[in-house]
Amino acid sequence: MLLILHPDTDESSEEYRKTSEFLRALPNIEIRTHVVQGQQQRLTEIYLLGDTHALDRDEIAALPAVERVVRISEEYRILGRHKDERRLAGFEYNGVTFSQHNLNVMAGLCAVDNPANVETMLRALRDAGQVCTRMGAYKPRTNPYSFQGHGAACLPWVFELAGKYGIRVIAMEVTHESQIEEIDTALEKLGRPTGVMLQIGTRNTQNFELLKAIGRQSTYPALLKRGFGISLNESLNAAEYLATEGNTRVVFCLRGMKTDAGAPHRNMVDFAHVPVLKRLTRMPVCIDPSHSVGSREAAPDRILDLVHATAQGVVAGANLVLVDFHPQPRQALVDGPQALLLDELPRFLDDVALCRETYLQRQRLWGNAAC
Repeated sequence: MLLILHPDTDESSEEYRKTSEFLRALPNIEIRTHVVQGQQQRLTEIYLLGDTHALDRDEIAALPAVERVVRISEEYRILGRHKDERRLAGFEYNGVTFSQHNLNVMAGLCAVDNPANVETMLRALRDAGQVCTRMGAYKPRTNPYSFQGHGAACLPWVFELAGKYGIRVIAMEVTHESQIEEIDTALEKLGRPTGVMLQIGTRNTQNFELLKAIGRQSTYPALLKRGFGISLNESLNAAEYLATEGNTRVVFCLRGMKTDAGAPHRNMVDFAHVPVLKRLTRMPVCIDPSHSVGSREAAPDRILDLVHATAQGVVAGANLVLVDFHPQPRQALVDGPQALLLDELPRFLDDVALCRETYLQRQRLWGNAAC
C-alpha cells in the first residue's frame, strides 16, 4: 500500500506526527518513506509493506497528512505508476526537463576519441539548438582487446568543451562505482560547467552492486538500458534497485533485444514497449535506435533503417532519443559503422520533430475520442 501525503508536508508538523504515530503502531507492517522532489512541489510517499490487505483503506486515507491511498499493483513499488495518473512522472536536472510529456535528443559520440571530434560534435549540437549529448568515456566491451574508453583522462576536456558549447546534460556510461567519483571530481574542479546522467549499459542491468551505488548518490540522475537477454519485468525490477536506494530520477531505455530473430539488424527492435512502459511506470522512456539497428543500411525510400526505427519509437511517444553521431565515422574507435554523419543531423532532428508532432496529433485524436 502506498500513501501519498499532501504536497510539501512538513515532517515537523502535527499532522505528520499523528500520521506517523498511527502507522508505526500497525502490527507486522514495515514502513518506508521516499521523498519525491518535483518541479513545483515536494511529495512524501510512504510505503506500507507486509499484510496490508487487512488494513482499512478508508481509515488510512483519513489520517491528517494523507492526501490519497494507492494499492500497489506492480512489483516495482516506487517507480511503478500503479494505475494512479496523478503520480509525478519525470524530473528536472541542470535546467533540462525529463518527463513522460516531452522529448529530448541525446546525439553524440558512442566513445570519446579526441578533443577535435568532441568539439566538432558539440559545436554542431549547439548550432542545432540542442542542449544534451552522449559521450562514452568508459566502454565495457565483449572483447578484452577492444578499446575500453579513455576513462578519467578525457573527462576534463569533455566537460570543459560541453560547457563552452552550452551542453547541459551528458549521458555517460559507468561500469564501476569508482567512476562516479571520477566524474564528480572532474566536474567539481571545473566548476560544474555541465551535468551528467549516469548511464547503466545493458550488460550491467543486473549488476546489483553498481545499481545500488548509483541509487545511493543523489547528485546525478540515471539512464538504465534494458537488459538484452532478460524480460521487461526483470529490467524494471533492476530500475527499482536504484529507487529503493533513494534515486528516483531514472530514465528507462529500450535498446533492442539480443536474438537472431532480429537479423539483419543488430538487435530485435523493441520500441513497441514505449507505451507499455509509460502505462506501467512513471519513468521517462528512452529509445536507442543506434544499438538496436547497428548499421547505416537504407530502404529503397532512401531513409536509413535507423531513422525508420527512431520514427517508430517517437511516434509511439518516446521521451528521449539516444543516438550515435560522429564527425568521422571511419575513424571512430567504437561502433563507427552505425554512426550518423554530422551533415545528417539537421535532417534527423527535423524527422524527429515531424514524428513528435504526429504523436501529439494522435494523442489529441484519441483523447478527444475518449471524451
